[in-house]
Amino acid sequence: MIKLSQRIGFSVLRILVLAYIGLAVVLYFNQSRMVYFPTVGLQDNPQQVNLDYEPVNLTTQDGISLSAWFVPAQGDAPTGKGVILYCHGNAGNIGHRLDYIQNFHRLGLATFIFDYRGFGESKGEPTEAGTYADVEAAWEYLTVTKKIPANQIIVYGESLGGAIATYIAAKKQPGGLILAATFTSLNDRAAEIYPYIPIRLISKFSYDSLARISQIHRPILIMHSPDDEVIPFHHGKSLFAAANEPKEFVQTTGDHNNGFLNSEPAYSDSIDRYVKSVNIHN
Repeated sequence: MIKLSQRIGFSVLRILVLAYIGLAVVLYFNQSRMVYFPTVGLQDNPQQVNLDYEPVNLTTQDGISLSAWFVPAQGDAPTGKGVILYCHGNAGNIGHRLDYIQNFHRLGLATFIFDYRGFGESKGEPTEAGTYADVEAAWEYLTVTKKIPANQIIVYGESLGGAIATYIAAKKQPGGLILAATFTSLNDRAAEIYPYIPIRLISKFSYDSLARISQIHRPILIMHSPDDEVIPFHHGKSLFAAANEPKEFVQTTGDHNNGFLNSEPAYSDSIDRYVKSVNIHN
């Protein structure tokens, strides 16, 4: 006969197995909700921080309408020292990035910032392929509609936006690429969070910046904080190791969302120095 202790052991094991399978199922069917945290609607705009801007409506190749802003540089030349094509992170919307826009404006740069599908006033639902289509629509607007040369555009990616920025930079080779608090790949980070789940087998996402960064042959600036609690510091270092020259790594301070503010003025000085070194008008 099976001893009572053995029966209890089998019962506990069965519960653990079912719990494990249940967690894997929950992760599989709720991946989008765990990747994207959009805020619908816009409450803020650049005018609230005394910046002129042009509201822009983009249409992607698959017919999705996106909301965007073009914020000209100060002075007579609307593109100033260059144009930042800003790819934001996985939460909120463009209205939550006014601090970044102000900073770029102070540095003499124009900014083009857009919301991915499902964010802000953009239509549709976010997907990985969809966000790539979204940044391609933003690129086409700058290079075709605004007729801005590719070498005058610096693509800036924040967090998840770093993977989207790396995608467009590898495909279009802009003037430069800046990555801030970016992971090597979404699956790398997910595997760190759920080490006992076969993430790579069940994941519907990739967002593989590490695989693409070696395809970029333009100057790259990578910024990351060792205090980042969302994307560990070693992700930024791994991306830097895989990047082609010329490249620069800047160690910032502070947490994931406020590191750029905590790192002032070093953060702004690094971007200013980088823009000057890239010399994107040549």
